[in-house]
Amino acid sequence: MSIGFDLPWLAVMATLLPFGTMALFALAHRRRMQRLTRLGGPAALERLAPVEVRRSPHWRTVRVATAVTLLALGVAGPRWGMGTAIVRTEGVDVVLAIDASLSMLATDERPSRLERLKREVRVFRAAAPGNRVALLAFAGRSYILSPLTNDDGAVDLFLDNLDPSVVGQPGTALAPTITQGVDLLRAARGSAGRALVIMSDGEAFDDKAASLAAARAAKENEIAMVTVGFGTEAGGQIPLADGTAVVPKRDEAGQIVITHYDPAMLRDIAAAAQGEFIPAGTSDRGTRIHHALRRLESQQREVQEGRSRPLHLAIFLFPALLLLLLDAWRADGGTLARARRWLRVVAPAALLLLAPRIGAAQSDPMDHFTAGRFVRAAQGWKQKIAEGDKRPATLYNLGTALLAADSINSSIDALERAAAAPDASVRQRALYNLGLAHLRRAQRGGADVDAVREANSAAAAYRTLLLQRHEDADARWNYELALRVRQQNGGGGSSNKDNQQPQQQHARPEERQGMSRQQAEQLLAAAQRDEKESQAKRQRGTRQERAPGGKDW
Repeated sequence: MSIGFDLPWLAVMATLLPFGTMALFALAHRRRMQRLTRLGGPAALERLAPVEVRRSPHWRTVRVATAVTLLALGVAGPRWGMGTAIVRTEGVDVVLAIDASLSMLATDERPSRLERLKREVRVFRAAAPGNRVALLAFAGRSYILSPLTNDDGAVDLFLDNLDPSVVGQPGTALAPTITQGVDLLRAARGSAGRALVIMSDGEAFDDKAASLAAARAAKENEIAMVTVGFGTEAGGQIPLADGTAVVPKRDEAGQIVITHYDPAMLRDIAAAAQGEFIPAGTSDRGTRIHHALRRLESQQREVQEGRSRPLHLAIFLFPALLLLLLDAWRADGGTLARARRWLRVVAPAALLLLAPRIGAAQSDPMDHFTAGRFVRAAQGWKQKIAEGDKRPATLYNLGTALLAADSINSSIDALERAAAAPDASVRQRALYNLGLAHLRRAQRGGADVDAVREANSAAAAYRTLLLQRHEDADARWNYELALRVRQQNGGGGSSNKDNQQPQQQHARPEERQGMSRQQAEQLLAAAQRDEKESQAKRQRGTRQERAPGGKDW
């Protein structure tokens, strides 16, 4: 295990500080003895000066030198091991509506309109890591790829696999896409600003009046609108794979299709919503999107920024503090009589201070939770939060108690905030129960519940958890169940979905075998492939053929 320091020069100096400290103590003792010899000879000094004054302070030198060294090492910033860096940042809630129609395969932007779009999305994500982002793919219909999330891995996973086959229905329809994006943002929790970003070549074939009406509805719901263009007005061909060859797309008359960038449609939509239009000729569209959304009210969040070497301060500073306190006590005499007097004064005061806490401990919310009184436990943790306890662990406890009390809607809000905790243990437990809450809602359904969206949210939570703790068998089971519930609801339902129940809060028996990280990543990749195949099957089953003379790109 290698150890590094934020201030290496101070760590080097720490190796020299003990010798300097010992030299100072030796010099001080020598000067003291010189002053004492002026009082008389050795016999007089034995009668006049205490033994502690005449004795060389060896032990005190060791205590102080050790404390100074530990303090210097702590201030130098020691780091070792591996951990997760959590950065506090601010952001807004953004739905990225991505045009996945065939026209986005045109190569008038290199390597294609769609690949250039993906590149700009990554630039936008890098410029604003605090934003929660949802992905919405659309062509002849719109499809939610990812709910609002801070998980860059999940967003990249869906973005990498995005192509026209994901949506399936031909054409380009903007009105239902805007409506679905607005609904997704209206369901978002939190005080952050909300924005819908439409990224398209503008070549839409649906009713323009409906699209403008949907844009005005977004404005009425206080949702900012940004439209971003891709392609060129000169246009380009649409290459399609035909076996091993690549051929241009042709229309019903056999003519090669030339798709054109239409800025008028995107400009009008942005104007109807009083938003901003970013034309296709802009060089850095991802950064321009970020600047357009900076005026929105942001919300502080804690974002995971990958692996890092944790900072270890307490292991150096705490022993140094104890040594300095011990040295101060010994320098003041440290007699048993003084200790008894100190205890007689401090003990009653400590009892008075601890009495309210002792009374509160008797009604500890954890005791209610253990006894199955979940509502009272939730009330106790709510009281702690109202009194100023904002620790992620307390939020997690509140969310778990509400979930156990079957108050799912309230539990999701607390667990979402706890899922951003810097502490890996709290964060992972919160992700597990957050996924469980969404999974329960998806299974129960109801007129006001979008089962597919809830299953998506559950799968996203468990996917994030499995990437951090790949050996969790219960999370793996619930993740697969979430994918199954999503498939059943999207495909018309299935009679066996109620027979399979999710694993409850942290039910992880020791006899279950874990899995390696490689196996976990293979599982996630296989689940993603299965998900994409099932989506394609459903889309082929509901695919609408174009009307004679209609356009399907």
